[in-house]
Amino acid sequence: MPSLPPQFVSGSATPLPPRLTLRAGPLSLVYEAGDLRYVRLGEREVLRRVYAAVRDRNWGTVPAQLAEESVETGENRFRISYLATHRQDGIDFRWRATITGDEQGRLRFSMEGQAHSTFWRNRIGFCVLLPIQECAGQPCLARRADSPPRQGTLPLEVVPAQPVEPFAELTEMEWEAGPGVRACLRFQGELFEMEDQRNWTDASYKVFCTPLRLPFPVQISAGTPVSQAVELELEGRPASAPHAGQGPPLTLSLEEGPFQPLPALGLGMASHGQPLGDGELELLRRLHLSHLRVDLRLDRQDWETALRRAHTEALALGAGLEVALHLSDQAEEELRALVALCAHLQPRVSAWLVFHRSEKSTTRPWAALARQALKAWAPAVPVGGGTDADFYQLNQFRPPAELLDFLSFGLTPQAHAFDNPSLVETLEAQAYVLDSARRYFPDKPLAISPVVFKYRFNPVATGPQPEPPPGQLPPQVDLRQLSLFGAAWTLGSLRYLGAGGLDRLTWYETSGWRGVIERPGGSPLPGQFPSIPGAAFPLYHVLAWAGEFAGGQLLPLGSTEPLAAVGLALRRGRRTRLLLANLQSEVQEVQVSGLGNAARVRLLDQDNLEAALLDPAGYQARAGAMQETRAGTLSLPLLPYACTAVDLDP
Repeated sequence: MPSLPPQFVSGSATPLPPRLTLRAGPLSLVYEAGDLRYVRLGEREVLRRVYAAVRDRNWGTVPAQLAEESVETGENRFRISYLATHRQDGIDFRWRATITGDEQGRLRFSMEGQAHSTFWRNRIGFCVLLPIQECAGQPCLARRADSPPRQGTLPLEVVPAQPVEPFAELTEMEWEAGPGVRACLRFQGELFEMEDQRNWTDASYKVFCTPLRLPFPVQISAGTPVSQAVELELEGRPASAPHAGQGPPLTLSLEEGPFQPLPALGLGMASHGQPLGDGELELLRRLHLSHLRVDLRLDRQDWETALRRAHTEALALGAGLEVALHLSDQAEEELRALVALCAHLQPRVSAWLVFHRSEKSTTRPWAALARQALKAWAPAVPVGGGTDADFYQLNQFRPPAELLDFLSFGLTPQAHAFDNPSLVETLEAQAYVLDSARRYFPDKPLAISPVVFKYRFNPVATGPQPEPPPGQLPPQVDLRQLSLFGAAWTLGSLRYLGAGGLDRLTWYETSGWRGVIERPGGSPLPGQFPSIPGAAFPLYHVLAWAGEFAGGQLLPLGSTEPLAAVGLALRRGRRTRLLLANLQSEVQEVQVSGLGNAARVRLLDQDNLEAALLDPAGYQARAGAMQETRAGTLSLPLLPYACTAVDLDP
């Protein structure tokens, strides 16, 4: 693919950081970009990640630049050191890392740092992530400073409380890491506490410093030292077990089970504000969209223009309107003006979302007022609410469910981490979020609106957001929007969200660098976002594959390695289609079992990507290659972040 830059595969303008697999006695782990990841005892994950973070006054993460990196390895031990520098918007913090692992399975990660400028911060220090799959429901001992240890349980449901009790003021934690083995995690230099990161679709419990009961932001002066350490030690003798990666081949299985209705799929209006052209509309109609989301801020003068444009585009797409209302304290007057315009335009509204511009989640007064006004105009249209931000806001600030026909929240995979492996980890957490939402709000339909790669706004800012320097992308824009990685992540998200029994699911935007296709005029910053004018992004094809089954059903595929490959089955009438994705940056051999004698396979990978971008209609019209199976199993070598549509014989 010589004519397309690497951003179109990985979503990154620079090479992805190398991964180094290490051993510390019975433990295996990965070292990547200064962090420890996937610490395993045999096939059982003990820790998901250990890293240090510098968070500014608005909870923005200041990235680190590494230098003077040294790695010494032995058969069952290692020693790593480096210098990390965090510089951004007046922040200058530097620290020296030392990471060791020995033959007994002891890990130690220490930092010796110093502020080189005076700045406001919310956090500086270590974060330790515990995996959900192995830890949920586990008894865990919490030791605190100057108090007796307390026994707790790592939560099954996504809990809103911060910290998760009794995991506050921590100096040590202890839990079962395998038969006859306990993991002991110790913290030095700060007090730590735990939050349930599934609230933001991170697939982990996070143990972090500084306790949130302390005021923030806090000014740190130039010259202030910061010294911390995290230690993991195993107690007991682990049984002999195969090392991670020595298990069965990577397999996706078409299993027996009930199909779920495929959610109604929609897109958001393009934030660039320009009307869609005929070519854009033609491509978007191929997605068979259920709805188009439009956001109306009724205290602004442009809301009528936005509604008229949305009405026109929805009609052209054959879609309904999902209207997100952002009310002010003059809501009664605003709703009266809205209903008057709706009576004139007669838009085909399929759902209302009710928010208040200064509240985290929909509260009773606005839900009742909006319901009364909107039902008077269109009694059959459901009135929903919840939050325009994360599940955390819905979980922490519960809306009056009895006044709402459905509940909704937004989703982004980049609340805390921003690398590709971390985004892949969020996929599994989406299922936990939906399961908890269903438990907290039983018998209430659920919607997610919208799914985006980056926050549209900062729901936890404590001060003004700095404007990006000239020539840099806005904070809402992510290069992964135009990449194969973005397509693979979208496929995985559809698998986990679609299997959760959602009623409605709204993705991204129609066009532009936050959309599914590029505008005819191309990117406003082609040097930073090198899209092709008028092209379809790879994730467009994933949604087109799914859109052909609108009104059909979905069944998730089982995966022997959920962080490596993901899949789902779609069914409508006599047709069945499997959608598969390689979630890794390496070529992988994926086996798909439970099939018939043959299947028709269409690949979306770096070998045919340019044709798929430039001629999306032609790519979608081409039939896949027929391939025979062996005893109902199909083997597919998938290039990095490749996506595949496998059509089964009726």
